[in-house]
Amino acid sequence: MKSVRKPFEQTVFRRRQIHACHANLGKSQFASPELNLRNELTAAPHHPQIVETSASTPAENSPHAALARTQSHWASESETEAFARQVAARPELRNAFITLHGDLGAGKTSFVRHLLRALGVTGRIKSPTYAVVEPHEANSLNIWHFDFYRFNDPREWEDAGFRDIFASDGLKLAEWPEKAGSLIPTADIAIYIEALDDQKRRVTLEARTVSGRNLLQGLNI
Repeated sequence: MKSVRKPFEQTVFRRRQIHACHANLGKSQFASPELNLRNELTAAPHHPQIVETSASTPAENSPHAALARTQSHWASESETEAFARQVAARPELRNAFITLHGDLGAGKTSFVRHLLRALGVTGRIKSPTYAVVEPHEANSLNIWHFDFYRFNDPREWEDAGFRDIFASDGLKLAEWPEKAGSLIPTADIAIYIEALDDQKRRVTLEARTVSGRNLLQGLNI
């Protein structure tokens, strides 16, 4: 199980720089020059990052308390794929927000690729490390795969106009959510992945909303 990451350069994203190509939407910019970042939604003070502990361990003092928590192990790539297929079959997934936590190479992107394949996404599935977000569509489901690793300031989440995406229908998957601090919504499911060796992974799943708890309880873990 390998997750490719070579983020050696740090880039500060500005509005009008972050965009994605969608099969039906064409190229779109998430934020326009007229976007007022000081409206009542974005004027809230910036708080410390939600996750302040090791990326591979659930934050015990997180303000987003878990309603349910379970732990599992993936002994191989095939077990990772089997788990992704389970998740893809749950009806609660259609409008879920799932965050993925773990060190570089833990397997976050690998799991997302298996999940997208299980949902019916075809063609090349690119990592959003440099694009920040990659949109997909499968079986009338909009899917947004985010990677906030290159964020230097949580306010870049606002500047990119991602609030509008999170307010729309569809599945949202986010790697390195702690880089967006407390600005992003509460995750329905937070998945913490820890690499034990080249193949084995210890996985902790936290449900942080009622919908997330229902999704988690429907899995055979």
